[in-house]
Amino acid sequence: MTPQLQQAIRLLQLSTLDLQAEIQQTLEENPMLELEEDNIYPSDNSDSAIGTEIQQVSADSENTTGDTDDSHLDMERNQDIPDELAVDTDWGDIYDIAPSNTSSSTGDGGNDYLENQSSGDENLQDHLLWQLQNSPTSETDLLIGTSIIDAINEDGYLTESVEDIYQSLVDELDIELDEVEAMLHRIQRFDPLGVGARDLRECLLLQLEQFAPDTPELADVKMLIENYLDLIGAHDYARLQRKTRRSEEELHVLISFIQTLNPKPGSIISSSTTHYIAPDIYVQKINGRWRVELNPETAPKIRVNQIYADHLKAAGRGDNNSQLKNSLQEARWFIKSLQSRNETLMRVGKAIVERQRLFLEYGEEGMKPMILRDIAEELEMHESTISRVTTQKYMHTPRGVFEFKFFFSSRVTTSDGGECSATAIRSMMKKLIENENPQKPLSDNKISAFLIKEGINVARRTVAKYRESMMIPPSNERKRLA
Repeated sequence: MTPQLQQAIRLLQLSTLDLQAEIQQTLEENPMLELEEDNIYPSDNSDSAIGTEIQQVSADSENTTGDTDDSHLDMERNQDIPDELAVDTDWGDIYDIAPSNTSSSTGDGGNDYLENQSSGDENLQDHLLWQLQNSPTSETDLLIGTSIIDAINEDGYLTESVEDIYQSLVDELDIELDEVEAMLHRIQRFDPLGVGARDLRECLLLQLEQFAPDTPELADVKMLIENYLDLIGAHDYARLQRKTRRSEEELHVLISFIQTLNPKPGSIISSSTTHYIAPDIYVQKINGRWRVELNPETAPKIRVNQIYADHLKAAGRGDNNSQLKNSLQEARWFIKSLQSRNETLMRVGKAIVERQRLFLEYGEEGMKPMILRDIAEELEMHESTISRVTTQKYMHTPRGVFEFKFFFSSRVTTSDGGECSATAIRSMMKKLIENENPQKPLSDNKISAFLIKEGINVARRTVAKYRESMMIPPSNERKRLA
C-alpha cells in the first residue's frame, strides 16, 4: 500500500472539522501548497482541481450515479487505488487518523478553521468550589467541603456516605462526624438547589426550601414526596388516591407542582463541550428536482504555489532541489486525495438522495429500507468504504441536518409482500403514542396489533425494542392524570 493510498483513505474517514485541521497543518508544512485566491497566479488544472467548481447534479436525473468514465480520480476505480484494498478493516488500528493538534500546529494565528472551539467550560465541581471558596470558612471546613464536592456526581448527587467521607479525613484532621454532616447541609444550600442530596427524595425536599412556608399546597406536596414518591414514580394513581384520600383533580395539582422541580439539579451546570456540525453536502429542491452539491465552505480551495513550481522547473535537476520536488509531489497527491474524497462523498450522497426522495418529500414515514450493501452494489464499492464515507459526514436537507448513517435502516416485511423501514415504523409508533389517551396509554401489544392491522408485521418485542430506542417509557409510566 503506497503512502498516497494511505493518505486518500485517511482523508476519506475524517470529519469535516478534522479535515479542516488537516488541511491547515498541511498548508503550514508544505511550501508548495497555498490557498487559492481570485486573480492570483494561473495554475495548472491538474493542480487546482480541488478548487474547481463542482457541477450540481440532479438526483432525479438519469445520470444520478455519475459517469463511470469520469477523468477525475475515483476512490474505487482509479488504478492507483485498487479494489482489493477496500477491505472491511478498521484503518484506525493501522494508521494514526487522530485530528491534528491545532494548539501546537497552528500557532497563535492558526485558528482560521477552529476559532469556535470551546475551551474550559465550567463544570459542577468548579461551580461549587467557587461558592465554597467565596463563603466564610475555616481551613478545616474548606478541606471537608472540598472532599464532599469531589464526591458529588454530574447530576448533583452525593455518591459517598457521610461516614465514608469522615473516615477518609479523620486521619489528617481532628474532626467529628457531625462536622462533616454540617458542611454537607451547608453545601446543600449552594446553587443549584438540590445539589448534594443523597437520593431523589432529599433532592426534591431541598428544592422545596426555596418556597415561603405559606405557599399554597406546599405542605401536601412535602407529604407526597416524603411518603408516596414510589407510587408517583410508578404512576400508580389509583392506589395513591386511596392512600392519600385526595381526589383526582387534587392529585393532579400536587403532582404538577412536583414536576416543576429538577430531579437532576447538576444538569443545570453544563460541563459538555459544544460540538459544531458543518454539513458536507447540501440537498435542495429546484424546479421539482432534488439536487445535490458539495458545501464549498467545508474545505478551503488549495493549489500548488505556481511561483515555487516555476522556479523548480527552471532550476532543472539537482540534489539541492530534491526536497522541493518531494514537496511538489506530496502537494499534488494531497490535492488529488481531497478531490477523491469529495467525489466519493458526492456519489454516495446522490445515491442516498435518489433512494430516499420520499423521506425528503414526506418525512420519516416515507423512509425506505436501505442497508450499506444497497449503495455499495449500486456504486460498485465495498461495504466498508460506504461505512467510512457515511460516518461523521452530514447532509443538509430542507428537513434538517442528518448524518449519512441516518438514512440506513433495516427491512420489515408487510402483509402484501412489500417492505417497510424500521425508521418509518418508529415514526408511526411515535405518532400513535403522541395521540394516545394519557389516562389509558397504548401498551406494546396494542401498538403491535394496530401496525399489523395496517399491514406491517411487527411483533410485540420488536415494538418494545423500537420504543426503548426512542427513549419512550412503557405504558404504565406514561399514564397521566387528566
